[in-house]
Amino acid sequence: MDGIYLKKWHFSIFLFDSLPEIKIIKHFQCTPQSVKLGAKFTTFPFFGKNCGKNVTRRTFPVNFDEMPELNEIKRTLSRIEKLEREISLKQLQIKSLLALTQAINENVSAVGIFNMYNSFLRWEMGIRKMALFFKETTIWECMTSLGIADDLLEHDIQTELGQFRTKQGLNNVHHPLIGQFDIVIPVLHKDVPIAYAFIGGFNDDTNDDPYDKVQFVTTITNVVAVAIENKRLFKQQLQQEIVNREVEVAAEIQQALIPSRLPSGKNYQLSSIYKPHFAVGGDYYDVVEFPDGKIAFCIADITGKGVSAALLMANFQANFHALVTRRPTLEEIVREMNAAVYRVTQGDKFITLFLAKYDTATRTLHYVNAGHTPPLLLSDGEVISLKNGCTVLGWLPELPSLNIGGICLTGDALLFTYTDGLTDVRNNDGEDFGEDRLIAFLLENARLGAKELNTKLLTHVELFREKQAYPDDITVLTCKFFQ
Repeated sequence: MDGIYLKKWHFSIFLFDSLPEIKIIKHFQCTPQSVKLGAKFTTFPFFGKNCGKNVTRRTFPVNFDEMPELNEIKRTLSRIEKLEREISLKQLQIKSLLALTQAINENVSAVGIFNMYNSFLRWEMGIRKMALFFKETTIWECMTSLGIADDLLEHDIQTELGQFRTKQGLNNVHHPLIGQFDIVIPVLHKDVPIAYAFIGGFNDDTNDDPYDKVQFVTTITNVVAVAIENKRLFKQQLQQEIVNREVEVAAEIQQALIPSRLPSGKNYQLSSIYKPHFAVGGDYYDVVEFPDGKIAFCIADITGKGVSAALLMANFQANFHALVTRRPTLEEIVREMNAAVYRVTQGDKFITLFLAKYDTATRTLHYVNAGHTPPLLLSDGEVISLKNGCTVLGWLPELPSLNIGGICLTGDALLFTYTDGLTDVRNNDGEDFGEDRLIAFLLENARLGAKELNTKLLTHVELFREKQAYPDDITVLTCKFFQ
């Protein structure tokens, strides 16, 4: 409390910092005409020679315009008061940031962080309206709000948010919800929005600078948004690690289902290529050798990729082995396999299959092509596409028709079976490897053994695709038959 007191022809300026101490700031000598007298008396403890006595003093209001030094003191005191408020606000902001940072370091839940954000804006910053939006999967959702009715929060803002790329005012926005606020603060990560804070209703009862408030609200909004985004990414990483481990296990299981060793004899030779597009795939091949020298082999392509295709492939493998060891006819195998696949997929997925039996004694090949890419048979300089069979497996509960194909081999022959991932490979010019290039390659290299042919084919395809990725699973089963 400060005051000006007059005694005879002198007056002194006192600043009451804290009672009972009184400090004399300035002492002036003047005449009564230089002040405007007032009829007010006050009594206060007198400190000095007569300490402890009550002395009456007459006080007068002073005209500060006629006293420049007093004006300067008044302005200084006002600036000090403003600085004290600013320092107090900065201290509050630092404490809030420290509390929020500590909560983040202690892995407080997202709900807890949102509650801290809400409480800080309401009680410490004097914000009366707020809504904080985060993206959940594909939808922007309000995670915490302040001073906004629930029915307003139900308004759709999905199409409105794209226009806000920087912090800006909302004076000309007429959206029922967004129009409730004064400013929007978007938070972007790598130029992609991860959060939007809508702020309004700043408390005007204080003398705090609104610009400073907005700057700090922006800072704390960014801290919260980054913390929540990090939580989301960490959770996503954990989930991905779980999925990766499951895929690794599935890949190990699937690898165990694929033949690790192919049979061979003096009258035939087999070799394979198996390249899943992902860790697990939907292609399958198998070879079964019987005691009488006959062999049965197949190649299949399950629709789709990844884990779902791999699961269906595992089911297919189990059914195939259960059936083929009973040595039924090709028609019986295919019809039962169709019924088994349909029971699992109900027509939503299907399998293409090429199934064949080869009799080494009679050199006859019987086969069924169930919608699969036609294998290529090279014999006596001729290329034959093996197309006889039926529609794909699992599409219909019963196959409407089924034809068995048969060929009697007279000389050495090459049977090349494959999935369409091979011919779908593209180069930098967008050209497919295609069936024509495959046939040309096979005609040129038909004299090679099965393993050597497959090795050279892989090198040839690698050179063709240049830097392009494989578009699908690739599976090859090469069969060489000798006289």
